[in-house]
Amino acid sequence: MKNRSRHPFVVLTDGGVTAPRGYCAWGHAAGIKISRLPDVGVITSDRACTACGTFTTNAVRAPCVERNAALLPSHTIRAVVCNSGNANACTGTRGMRDADATAALAARLIGARPADVLIASTGVIGRFLPMDKMRRGVRACVKRLARTGGMRFARAIMTTDTVPKEYAVSVRLSTGTAIIGGCAKGSGMICPNMATMLCFITTDAKIGCRAFDRMLKRVVGRTFNNLTIDGDMSTNDMVLALANGMSGAAVAGGSDSAAFETALYAVCNELCAKIAADGEGATKRIEITVTGGPADADCAQAAQAIANSNLVKTAMFGNDPNWGRILCAIGYSGARFSKNSLKVSLCGTPVFARMRPCRFSAASLSKKLHAKIITIDVDLGMAKRTCAVAHTCDFSYDYVKINAEYHT
Repeated sequence: MKNRSRHPFVVLTDGGVTAPRGYCAWGHAAGIKISRLPDVGVITSDRACTACGTFTTNAVRAPCVERNAALLPSHTIRAVVCNSGNANACTGTRGMRDADATAALAARLIGARPADVLIASTGVIGRFLPMDKMRRGVRACVKRLARTGGMRFARAIMTTDTVPKEYAVSVRLSTGTAIIGGCAKGSGMICPNMATMLCFITTDAKIGCRAFDRMLKRVVGRTFNNLTIDGDMSTNDMVLALANGMSGAAVAGGSDSAAFETALYAVCNELCAKIAADGEGATKRIEITVTGGPADADCAQAAQAIANSNLVKTAMFGNDPNWGRILCAIGYSGARFSKNSLKVSLCGTPVFARMRPCRFSAASLSKKLHAKIITIDVDLGMAKRTCAVAHTCDFSYDYVKINAEYHT
């Protein structure tokens, strides 16, 4: 398989959450969704895992978020249960009881404690979980857990997604080779600091709780927190990461940590790209790379502002090379930049530099904007090694239609 990584020690491999050693998964159609598509999924590990997570910054948080945040980081996690079609959010004490009951059932079926099981939900807010269907789905998943079940799980967590999203790489460490796999769901109600976005990452590397937790937060800050579809932030977002150590490869020392974090970034960044490409009503993915800020934070501010601009997103949908909207977003982003050195390129075509427009053919550039992947490159002109990447998609007529009809 061709290695798409720029780093020779990180190699693309097949699969998702069951690509690393010791993990099984499955997904089942329990009837929570009206569509009758798979809507309950379970991941298990043969061994207890070091686990950590990051969660939505929305002040209104679903019971699954509150519960997982209270349990993590941990070194005893054995399973994750996720349902789609119902967010179990804004459901009060009953919602928390239902989340606890789901964890207790899964724990009993796999021979673990309820505190060793993490819970995730996604779907419509304000409806109670149909617990008879949840119980049926969890039992069915545990009964059919398989090393080949990663894709079944990835399909079971989808809501308005049109395709499942998974990715895996192997990483060479000083003590051996480990695999990192992941899957995610997300298509709408997504903005920086996460949103209706769930991501599950597994690895067979051995890594300490605190180190894993710090690393995940850094990587999420550079990937999922720079992802936006529509600027809306949900109640249920989370990234959960599990490490069971079953490869025998340990993250030991500075070079191992750097290699492992690079591989973790590769998985998260690719899943971000897949979510952006599958944005609700999207016709193209937009990748924004900003360099040259006095700090990485300035690059991130500018990239996020461009990604969140509905005017930029609608221009890209209309194949309109209206670079003024990009400059406008940079200007209000709060990022520091050099006016005299600021440069902007669209699909590889320079459109602005030295405080004036560049000469280019608007007709030719408009043709380039018909591509499925649009690149926006910005140099803030104040440094050489700072960088941030943001992912988004265009904003089409279909986005309004999908969300106008979502509840009904």
